[in-house]
Amino acid sequence: MKIGNIDLGDRPVMLAPMEDVTDQSFRQICREQGADMVYTEFVSADALVRNIASTIRKLHIAGAERPAAIQIYGKEVGPMVEAAKIAAEAKPDVLDINFGCPVKKVASKGAGAGLLRNIPLMLEITREVVKAVNVPVTAKTRLGWDHDHKIIVELAEQLQDCGIQALTIHGRTRSQMYNGEADWTLIGKVKENPRMTIPIIGNGDITSPQKLAEYYDRYGVDGIMVGRASIGCPWIFREMKEYLRTGEIPQISNREKMSLIRRQISESIGRIDEYRGILHIRRHLAATPLFKGIRNFRETRIAMLRANTAYELNSILDRIENEYLQ
Repeated sequence: MKIGNIDLGDRPVMLAPMEDVTDQSFRQICREQGADMVYTEFVSADALVRNIASTIRKLHIAGAERPAAIQIYGKEVGPMVEAAKIAAEAKPDVLDINFGCPVKKVASKGAGAGLLRNIPLMLEITREVVKAVNVPVTAKTRLGWDHDHKIIVELAEQLQDCGIQALTIHGRTRSQMYNGEADWTLIGKVKENPRMTIPIIGNGDITSPQKLAEYYDRYGVDGIMVGRASIGCPWIFREMKEYLRTGEIPQISNREKMSLIRRQISESIGRIDEYRGILHIRRHLAATPLFKGIRNFRETRIAMLRANTAYELNSILDRIENEYLQ
């Protein structure tokens, strides 16, 4: 699969953009574990234009992360074009437009998935961003606003006509948020549409190597993007890529997995500070499958998620590793 001149190979597996998750450290670890391309956290066009320092920092891409995409979102043509130009100066491999974020503070203001209620504006933003930059432009969206407005088959053609070079489709409507099961049937219909010539990337509920392979075979997509299943589990990309190659899931030791978790903690603290770095990483600690199935783990889990210092947190992880992860 190619996006512009970026060759991602056959059946690539990508790390989805996720706010407060896909920071630089996590992106780099996921690339090392086999992700074929990674995406930044959501970058607000308005904040980028206003030169907000925390937003500007999101644009930095290390060499070890590449290929990497910067994803921007906004609700007006002018700021989106200006933000696209600023983002392009950071030299991403791909510039992605977020038409899929369902959270209220984004969608209710008319950005992200909110643009599914204003298709003419969505298309105008896409056309103007494509014209404004020399970076390959892609888009990520959903099936439609709600069950009665699943417009993705027609919308995909319209976005392609605007000049995007790949389209990622999350198999839910905006009204579903992340509830229920992702419906890939319409993603498959987009891929089957003879008018579509750009790569189609599927997203939603890919939680295991087996499901990844099944959905590649069933829906014929060009690429698959993995989001929530990677939180606290960056090694899932290694498992998925190996399964696609051999039909076997590699054995990764618990100690190696713990080492990756500890690295995330250390790098999060180094990037921000001790207190906020630990707050940032708690989502990964809460979600990781590494601790699932451990008996009588509730009190330890609570202590782990309440730890406020690196010493306290690492002491708890030492105890977990010594007592449970032999």
